[in-house]
Amino acid sequence: MSVILFIGGILFMVVAVGLSIALHEIGHLVPAKLFKLRVPQYMIGFGKTLISFKRGETQYGIKALPLGGYISMVGMYPPRAKTVEGQPEKKPNLFQKVFGQMVDDARSQANENVLPSDEGRLFYQLPVYKRVIIMLGGPLMNLIIGFVVIAIVLTSFGQATPSTTVSEVYQCISTAQDADQKQCTDKDEQAPAYAAGLRPGDTITAVNGNAVKEGEWYELTDVIRDNPGKSITLDYQRDGSSHSTTMTPYLTDRPATDENGYALTDDQGQTIMTKVGFVGMSSLQKDMTKPLSSVPGVIGNQLLTIGDVILHLPQRMVDVAQAAFGSSERDPNGPVSIVGVGRIAGEISAEDSISVGDKFATLLSLVGGLNLALFAFNLIPLLPLDGGHVVGALYDGIKRLFARIFKLKNVKPVDTVKLLPLTYVVVVAMLVMGGLLIYADIFKPIQLF
Repeated sequence: MSVILFIGGILFMVVAVGLSIALHEIGHLVPAKLFKLRVPQYMIGFGKTLISFKRGETQYGIKALPLGGYISMVGMYPPRAKTVEGQPEKKPNLFQKVFGQMVDDARSQANENVLPSDEGRLFYQLPVYKRVIIMLGGPLMNLIIGFVVIAIVLTSFGQATPSTTVSEVYQCISTAQDADQKQCTDKDEQAPAYAAGLRPGDTITAVNGNAVKEGEWYELTDVIRDNPGKSITLDYQRDGSSHSTTMTPYLTDRPATDENGYALTDDQGQTIMTKVGFVGMSSLQKDMTKPLSSVPGVIGNQLLTIGDVILHLPQRMVDVAQAAFGSSERDPNGPVSIVGVGRIAGEISAEDSISVGDKFATLLSLVGGLNLALFAFNLIPLLPLDGGHVVGALYDGIKRLFARIFKLKNVKPVDTVKLLPLTYVVVVAMLVMGGLLIYADIFKPIQLF
């Protein structure tokens, strides 16, 4: 049964990824057609075409390798500048000598579907804002998918949130701070929470006379962290009876957190430590539904985390390589390939200790997070990513604006095909990173359980 559930989780993610890719390309396709741009192909996957049909000007199909998708738009690159009759042909520069044939071949291949009737509706001829909208359409579709899916999870299934119920009380400070020390000794100082009489299952109702509602654990811990060495009063309930106790938080080094309780990191991705009050108790996690208004904040935090991974991607890949070919463990918050996402989905689906509802909610959260990652990654301003095309269009717009201001004539459109060598470097880098991640996700996967 576990094997069936594992395979089921993988298949769920395969379908979800396929739909995400298909909708990403629709995000490009719809505005392209609205702007009268001819789109010869809309394809999911690469390689040999398995099934296809034609409707209007566009051939729709599915290819053998489900590693992405694309739409082909006519006139992505402007034609090669013509030599003016009577003027001597310019000597090729170093770039043209080395990469000229490669660029010309790419330009010819991209423009082989251009028809005489396409004049005026080629991609490079469109106004800048239309080109930007077309190229942003795909990432924005992923952002919308991520928003909708995460909103469903938060408002219907809830989010694991620290409750005001105590799950664990450490008997002494040493065991609370050192995970390797399992037992207290006679010389160890009792943890403040244990000494004050708190035990697992107690529900905190107030701190220093101020009521603490369910789900406001961080409001409670803020008071504890901000008052080391000072006596605080906690009201709590145990077995239906109300109690009150006092304790003095112990001064210690703990991870600095933001307003949502997430650990803060420095520029190198290392956790920032700060001196705060500590009493030696932890909260019981409960699934609590959230209002729709909380969704943007949750998505914003996820995007910040994804952005941090992208900004430190070289170091993250070094860490992955060291884990894959060494003895160190994978970072659970590090990058994973689509194989890793599928494996995580399979392990969650096959885990007996997780309820069916929590499994489905977790799988949906994976889909939402994946789409947010696609949104952020595609905005990287490098070709062949969507962000690279957006930058090219914006640069063309700035160039034309200056031409109007200074009354310059015969301004040539920005020719992004000349960036093809850099594009190949980016593609090779992506393939190498993808291959490394797939290898690591197969032979040194992130451990969930």
